[in-house]
Amino acid sequence: MSGCDVVGIAQTGTGKTMAYLLPILRQLSYSDQRDARVLILVPTRELVLQVSAEIAKLTAHGSIRVGAVYGGTNINTQKKLIYDGLDIIVATPGRLLDLNLTGILRFKCIQKLVIDEVDEMLNLGFRVQIMNILERMPPRRQNLMFSATLTSDVQALISDYFQNPLTIEIAVHGTPIEKIVQQAYLVPNFHSKVNLLEGLIKHDNDLSKVLVFVATKKMADRLFENFNSRFPEQSGVIHSNKSQNFRLRTLQQFTDGEIRMLIATDIIARGLDITDVTHVINFDTPDLPADYIHRIGRTGRADKDGIAISFVSDAEKEYFNAIEELMHRSIDILPMPEDVQISSVYLEEEKPTRLFDIDYLKPKVSKTQKKLAVQAREAKSKKTNSGPPKKRNPKYGEKRKSNRPPKPRF
Repeated sequence: MSGCDVVGIAQTGTGKTMAYLLPILRQLSYSDQRDARVLILVPTRELVLQVSAEIAKLTAHGSIRVGAVYGGTNINTQKKLIYDGLDIIVATPGRLLDLNLTGILRFKCIQKLVIDEVDEMLNLGFRVQIMNILERMPPRRQNLMFSATLTSDVQALISDYFQNPLTIEIAVHGTPIEKIVQQAYLVPNFHSKVNLLEGLIKHDNDLSKVLVFVATKKMADRLFENFNSRFPEQSGVIHSNKSQNFRLRTLQQFTDGEIRMLIATDIIARGLDITDVTHVINFDTPDLPADYIHRIGRTGRADKDGIAISFVSDAEKEYFNAIEELMHRSIDILPMPEDVQISSVYLEEEKPTRLFDIDYLKPKVSKTQKKLAVQAREAKSKKTNSGPPKKRNPKYGEKRKSNRPPKPRF
């Protein structure tokens, strides 16, 4: 409310969206100008629609004009929306910059810039677009940034574009919500993970609304095919290769309870508020510890209880240890259920790329040997040049000299 730049760090599911929406809407007065005065940047289309829907609810009896701008849809429809005039724009960086380059969208009247989940935008490859947007903004504006995690790249962005920001840290970076019960299973491979997940879904009726996170789009489709044949019409899948309408429809089915399990990549791990998610299952352990914090934050929201279960293979133990180190706490490892079959079949991407560790076969080199090798290279580089090399080609008319004996003439 004071107008200074703010960086807000708080656990996911604690209401950061309302923390910036309510003060902004309170200060925003009526205006009939075309150019927007508030810009809210978020990483995904789903989050654009969620934030704009919340603004619409809060301003249902007011005169605030809000527009959602994101890719994967007709840009001409969004051009008309902007031309008619807006007060608040909620956008993804790529489509926002495209509209600005057409000239239909101008930033000269932006008074407040909100960047939500900026670390995820950088992970998704929006670094160049964000830099271009910040460079085009008017110098006199209020910058507001909100996230559950604060990385070194984000800190560098803050130091370059924020002016003496006030940092409000509700919880230390990497602190999960205490109401989330965290558990893990040590599972060797994909097929064993599928068997374990099937056993949990069958025998535990408490898993009524399960969000399953996987590492890649290919893995999401593969897991969906497995479970759609075993549990018809009880699961759905979301990743960036799916169309916008398909993603929105599947997400709505999961929100309404029409499907029991939603398989997704990290595309919905940030900011989305899906009500009453009972369990979050990390089918693949994320390689970045901060992603784990965001994933499990889809449950246990708004002071409710939640359970997060991770399936950890041998190759993922290093990631698992990094997660525990970030949180400064250990995660309970549960014994495998007796009725779960452990498969010995590995996927192609799970198989080791070599049959042995090449580093193990390398002879160990002592520090003295390394030092002598460095001295030898330095001495070799200091050798003086003895002059140009001898000419190999004779001048025109001269014969090439040779040490070979002359051929006998017969």
